[in-house]
Amino acid sequence: MKQSDKTYLENKLQSTESINNPFYHIELDEILPTPLAEKLYEEFPDYQNEVWFKYKNKIEDKKLLSDWRQFPEATYELFTYLTSQPFLDFLSDKVGCKLYADPGLHGGGWHIHKNGGKLNPHLDYSLHPMLKLQRKLNLIIYLCKDWQEEYGGHFGFWKESEVKGQVGELVKEVSMGFNKAVLFDTTQNSWHGLSREVNCPEGVYRKSLAIYYLTDPPKDVDTRSRALFSPTEEQKDSEEVIELIKKRSDFNKSKEVYL
Repeated sequence: MKQSDKTYLENKLQSTESINNPFYHIELDEILPTPLAEKLYEEFPDYQNEVWFKYKNKIEDKKLLSDWRQFPEATYELFTYLTSQPFLDFLSDKVGCKLYADPGLHGGGWHIHKNGGKLNPHLDYSLHPMLKLQRKLNLIIYLCKDWQEEYGGHFGFWKESEVKGQVGELVKEVSMGFNKAVLFDTTQNSWHGLSREVNCPEGVYRKSLAIYYLTDPPKDVDTRSRALFSPTEEQKDSEEVIELIKKRSDFNKSKEVYL
């Protein structure tokens, strides 16, 4: 990754003001130089490729790949830079707390949704299951080329309801596009997900790159190491979905969800 590309990204992040409703976040257009974004887009595997890990159930339908060995050159270089100490120092200074990278990209890497793809509102894991550090920031870069508004797949931010641990009002939607990004704090009851199901033509996909940053946990940290999902309005009376959510958030039972 060229030094000019690194400088471009840092300048974009530095010059973009944050928003604190319903929690700290930044929305960025053209986060990367266009030639680099084009390379990253072209490096995505085909949706049918067997390298993908599948998340498919009533609360999520997507594919993910976080195996560094599968990343082509541009993608490998980008993740190398995003986990490097110079970038960590830059980002730590911007948000005002010491950040650590997750070299294993647990839950990060390539993400892809096809038509019908979904992701219910959820809170991310609180403590990394291996490193025991608190998850602090998500950086998601969208590479949805020729995306139309009617294709859906919008990224939503929700408030927490008056009942702790349950999703409340949808506050913001971010429409998909090419070379745009969202950076947000995951420690502020940060309910997020796809606010609209993906409704795109065959051969078109919602593509994104995701990387997560960690910090030292406070004494009263929630020790949950799996995501906590919420049912949609249509699912709230479904015993099947409620049981699925319980399993998905349990470290020992979560694997049963994908058998």
